[in-house]
This record gives sequence, structure tokens and C-alpha cells, in this order.
Amino acid sequence: MAASMGVVQATGQALAAYQHTYAMMQPPRSQQSNMAKPPVITKSVDNLINQALAIEAESAQDAGALGFMARAMVQATLPHRKVEGNEFERRNGAFTLNMVAPSKIGLPYGSIPRLLLAWVTTEAVKTKNRELELGDSMSAFMAELGLSPTGGANGSITRLKNQTRRLFSSTVSATYEDGEQVADIGYRLADRSLLWWHAKEPEQAGLWKSSVTLSMPFFTEIIDRPVPIDMRAIRALKQSPMALDIYTWLTYRVSYLKKPAVIPWASLALQFGSNYAQVRQFKAAFMGELKKVVTVYAGVRVEATEMGLMVKPAPPHIARKVD
Repeated sequence: MAASMGVVQATGQALAAYQHTYAMMQPPRSQQSNMAKPPVITKSVDNLINQALAIEAESAQDAGALGFMARAMVQATLPHRKVEGNEFERRNGAFTLNMVAPSKIGLPYGSIPRLLLAWVTTEAVKTKNRELELGDSMSAFMAELGLSPTGGANGSITRLKNQTRRLFSSTVSATYEDGEQVADIGYRLADRSLLWWHAKEPEQAGLWKSSVTLSMPFFTEIIDRPVPIDMRAIRALKQSPMALDIYTWLTYRVSYLKKPAVIPWASLALQFGSNYAQVRQFKAAFMGELKKVVTVYAGVRVEATEMGLMVKPAPPHIARKVD
């Protein structure tokens, strides 16, 4: 009975936290056309709350869910949707990320490349090796990414093969420019990728194991101060590339934040959603995804203001090591 009461109490606390955060992110009452409605607890929100409970109940380290993401891919992000051409750029203040892909292959986009980057970074940090095996079979690797194999032209199997090739064929250049100081670095993400997967028989192991060999510059970028993340949060948010980006960015930003900071909506639009015609359209989309993020990262403290998003000091999602 005591255990059951604990679960009920924890569920109530998670729901209360979701509703409180929802209220904090609403604009001032004077800016609302009418009374803000309470959030509707849909099945997807209920699933997020359940996953948030698991995250709150056990640390990422204890749950074996400690992951990492390369800082360059946190500060500026990949396309959310398919883009025309073979070049893409995102800006975050003085930092600019430019990505180029072979025109016959195309740029990576959507959630799958983000899941791949989280897996690649985590494996590289853990193994200290830039040659990574991608599982005995396609199904085994998809399970590690939190994906279920589905067939067809738009199924997860086709999308994984397509996005894996797009990502590992891409070349990245990162620029930091602040006044008179300029720093440039460029690298291909992978020196080699061997994908021996059987798309029609994803359970079947290949004669040779699929693998990727990261380029040395990218490998160095990965193991040099990677951003700690909770892989359970990544899997919970895997349906939304923007939610994944917001989660990794907030995790990184809060890790060094000393005082409240307001990030202008226009700056956030350049960083997260440069394909929106107007800033207000981006803001609406951003706020919708932020609600998902704060459900799995309950300790983060954010508030929507007229000028931008206020981020306040809070405990990092991954607790710092105590020496």
C-alpha cells in the first residue's frame, strides 16, 4: 500500500510540475486575448510524464543512461526538415555552423541524425575509439537508438539508412567571430562508413559488421568536453527534432549559468528555426516543444517574456561529479 501511495504521489507531483511550468510559460494576462486554458493531458503528454517519473526516480548514471553530445552540435543544430540544396547554416551569437553534403546524397535532417549523433558521441566518449561498430544487425542498432523497425518507403528502416548516409557524408565548418577575433575549423564527420545492413531482413546479421570511423578532428571535438545528457530524455523526445535541440541546449546552458539570462526570440529563431517566415511563428512552435522538454527536465527554470526566453540557474540535468 505504501508503495502504491508513493507512485500516486509522484504522479501527482509530476502532473503538478507540468501544469506549473505550463503556466509559467504563458504570456502575461494582459497579453492574452482570454483566460489561458489549462493544459490538456493527452496520451503523448501522459507518456512523457511517465518517462519523466522514471528519470526523476533514478539518476542517468545509476540507470545506465548517461550519454553525451558534441558541443558544436548543441550550440547550433541540423535542419529540422528536408532542405533544398546541399548547404545549410545555423547561427548562435558569434558561433556559426555550416554543413555541406554531396549533392547526390543530400543533407541530414529530422530526429534520426540527432539520435545518431547522441549515440556516436556517447560511444566515442566511453570507448575512446573513433572506429565504432553499429551493432550485429540493423534491428539491434535501431533498438540502441530507441527505434522500432518499420518497412516501406517512409518506414524507419528506409529513413535510418538514408539519414545515416547523409550524416556521415557531411562536412562541417564551425566559425567563431567576435569583433577582431576569428576562429575557423572544418572537418568531415566520418572518414569511412560501412553499412552492411539487410533492409528487407533487419534481424539478420551481416557477414561483415557495419561500422563508422569518425574523422580525427570530429573525434577530438567529441571527446574534448562533451555535453552530458540523459539518453532516456533523448528517447522520450525522439519524435521532435526541435525538442531534442532544446533539451541538449538547455542542458548545456544551465551547466554554466550563474545568473538569469534572457535570450531574444530573434536570436533563438536563428539558432533553432531559421526556416520560419516570422519570429512570432517560430516562438509559437518553440513554446510548444519547450513544454515537452520541461516535462522530462523538470528541474529546469525557464520563463517566457516579451523580449525572449528567460533561463534561470538550476541544477544541471546530469549531476556533476563530486571529487
